[in-house]
Amino acid sequence: MASPVTVSLGDITTDKLIDAFGKDSLGILVVKDLPKEYHDLRKKVLTQVSYLTRLDKQSLQDLECPEGYYLTGWSLGKEKLANGVADELKGSFYINCSFFKDPTLEGPPPDEIRGYENYKAYTTWNKWPKEALDELKGFQQNCKALISLMIEISLQICEKIDSYCENHLQNYQPGYLESIIRGSTTSKARLLHYLPNTSSSQSDWCGEHCDHSCITALTSALFFDGDSELTASPDPSAGLYIKDRRGNIVKVNIPPDCLAFQSGSALEEVSGHQFKAVPHYVKGTTMPGISRNTLAVFLQPSLHAMVNENETFAQFADRILRHNH
Repeated sequence: MASPVTVSLGDITTDKLIDAFGKDSLGILVVKDLPKEYHDLRKKVLTQVSYLTRLDKQSLQDLECPEGYYLTGWSLGKEKLANGVADELKGSFYINCSFFKDPTLEGPPPDEIRGYENYKAYTTWNKWPKEALDELKGFQQNCKALISLMIEISLQICEKIDSYCENHLQNYQPGYLESIIRGSTTSKARLLHYLPNTSSSQSDWCGEHCDHSCITALTSALFFDGDSELTASPDPSAGLYIKDRRGNIVKVNIPPDCLAFQSGSALEEVSGHQFKAVPHYVKGTTMPGISRNTLAVFLQPSLHAMVNENETFAQFADRILRHNH
């Protein structure tokens, strides 16, 4: 049975990526020996998201963006589970990552929106909460710093994928993946707050799916028992599960000092199906009062970038999203 590939940040190689993302892999790479600032930022952001979710009803509604499919700002109960029921198991705070390309941007600039007016899931600009609460001081700054660091690390992985594709695909444009991610104005970050269980049965906090990004960067989770932060998950069965290339289900534990990277559906397209998207889900806990916070950064191209011979990323993403909302 496949297991996660773990590598030091300075030792990411093409061979390691094949082990992590290739046809016989689990589809996940765990990176250790991260910059010191990562650990402080992760702790700050994943703690602050709990306070965000406790804002009053009006404040949370002000952060919603219905015209953008609720994929900007706050979202709870807007997505549908596989059975068609509204997802009330987790709250999300979505952040457009265009500030990585240009610190003045909170979404795609006007010239990139032109012709894509109907793709508001990606063209709506960020909505940030007021930082009146002491617990939310510096929230925007902390989020942007952590996300930018995660993107920088992701780009090192993109460079190695490009090297592989250049050697194994005909007419692959050198450096293509790295360039479309570095210049993207539609990468998305998702702060996730998995709500405490209110029943005696165990349910999935997040059902099985594949991300439609090229690569997803994922922090390890912080667990809370009420207001108290826990040093580890209190339930060994709760957390991230991945279906490997042979259909086996594997539980993946991301160490607190590591980042994980998963392959998504857009990478499958860009790489000519050399790298497959990884199906995964998050299992909840039967233990009362336990919540889980994490941050996923979906590295994906700008709307106009081609992901295959026939589709821009906008067309590809729109096709995927219509099945989820």
